[in-house]
Amino acid sequence: MFYAGWDLLDARELKPERRIDSKTLFDLVKLAFGVVAGAGALVALVVAYRRQRVDEDGALRDATRLHTERFTTAVSQLGDESAAVRLGGVHALAGLADDAPTRELRQTCIDVLCAYLRLPYIAGTDLPADDAAALHTYLALREVRHTVIRLLRDRLRLPLHHHHSWQVHDFDFTGVTFDGGDLSGAQFSGGTVSFAGAQFSGGTVSFAGAQFSGGTVSFHEAVFSGGTVYFGGAVFSGGTVNFQSAEFSGGTVSFAGARFSGGLVGFSHARFSDGTVDFSHARFSDGTVDFSHVTFSDGTVDFGGAQFCGSTVNFRSAVFCGSTVKFTGVTFSDGGTVTFDQAAFSGGTVTFDQAAFSGGTVTFTSAVFSGGTVTFDRAVFARGTVQFSWAVFAGGSTVTFDRSAFSGGTIHFSHARFSDGTVRFCAIFSGGTVNFDRAEFSGGTVTFDEPVFYGGTVNFSSAGFSGGTVTFDRPGFSGGTVTFSGASGAAPPGLPTVDAPCPHGLILAAAWQPTDP
Repeated sequence: MFYAGWDLLDARELKPERRIDSKTLFDLVKLAFGVVAGAGALVALVVAYRRQRVDEDGALRDATRLHTERFTTAVSQLGDESAAVRLGGVHALAGLADDAPTRELRQTCIDVLCAYLRLPYIAGTDLPADDAAALHTYLALREVRHTVIRLLRDRLRLPLHHHHSWQVHDFDFTGVTFDGGDLSGAQFSGGTVSFAGAQFSGGTVSFAGAQFSGGTVSFHEAVFSGGTVYFGGAVFSGGTVNFQSAEFSGGTVSFAGARFSGGLVGFSHARFSDGTVDFSHARFSDGTVDFSHVTFSDGTVDFGGAQFCGSTVNFRSAVFCGSTVKFTGVTFSDGGTVTFDQAAFSGGTVTFDQAAFSGGTVTFTSAVFSGGTVTFDRAVFARGTVQFSWAVFAGGSTVTFDRSAFSGGTIHFSHARFSDGTVRFCAIFSGGTVNFDRAEFSGGTVTFDEPVFYGGTVNFSSAGFSGGTVTFDRPGFSGGTVTFSGASGAAPPGLPTVDAPCPHGLILAAAWQPTDP
């Protein structure tokens, strides 16, 4: 500070003197006063800062003390027998959370509101018949609970930086019974939200237009047994949303028009045993959606019109044993992977009718078709890769490709085993590659019903025709290549015999070769 004052006073220009004259003495006095004034200002600044901190701490203590007093009053209102008083307590707690002086105090208010919802509750569907008093009590309690849900929703709709926004906080709805409630437009952008073990048993619970963009939201082991739960138009763009081991046993759950564009949405080990689950026109464009080990045993699951254009969607080891699962009109386009590897199709109906395979990869590797019906009728295979390699077609299943068009891309049935059931191709092969190389036809019925081959390559190289019935009913060979090179067993009926000319582009196994025309 001495040297700084020296510079400010231009004291460095002073010349050394053997005797101090009046001018030099005056400069030294100015320097001394400057140093003292600077030190005084610094001390004043430190004192003011400390006083401000003390005042702020005091204000925070006063605000916390007032908050605690109001909090105690509001919580006591929640325990009142009167529904009107409880409603007042709910609004008081919400207002306290809005004005809480710290994040921790706001979280405490939120925790109490969530705990109120977790209290034992009997839904209207479980009330005794003709019990007017029980119905009156239920309606009053339901009004209070639905008000809590509405107030939570209102705060979660506010932008993140709004001073009343409750985003990035934690919400614990574990085991809560929902018989209605509106969370539409809520933004779950951080924190942890748990609906684990929640019961959705009646009424309508709406997540319409909700945004899941961060944090963790869990519906683990939640039970959807009645009413309607609506996620229509919801956006899953980040974080983790977990429906693992959830049970869909009644009512309607709708993800119609939802967008899955990031993060992880998990349904692994979920059970679809009744009711309707609707993913129609949903868009899967990024992130991962996991249906691995899911069981579809009854009810209807509809993916009609959905778009798979960039994400990873996993149905690995899923079991289709009784439900109706619709992929009608879905689009599999550029990028992304949809896998049904090792899935078991043993009952019910699964439809891919009018699906468009125009990019990306769809795999049924090692899937087992042992019952029920799987249809790809009027599907279009134009680009990308579709894998049925090592798949097993057995039991009483029916798999159809009626009026399907194979015009591009690559479809693999390599090493597939056709040992029972019925597989029918009433299709047009105009481009791309369809591989049946090393497939084994040992039982059941495989029919190529009026197929048209006029482009691309259909490859039966080294396939084995050892049993069952494989027929080519009135095939048309006008272009492309169809090869049975290296195939073993008897030639399927419908192919040219040794006494008939071989159409251009058809290559038969050596033992099946007809005479030249």
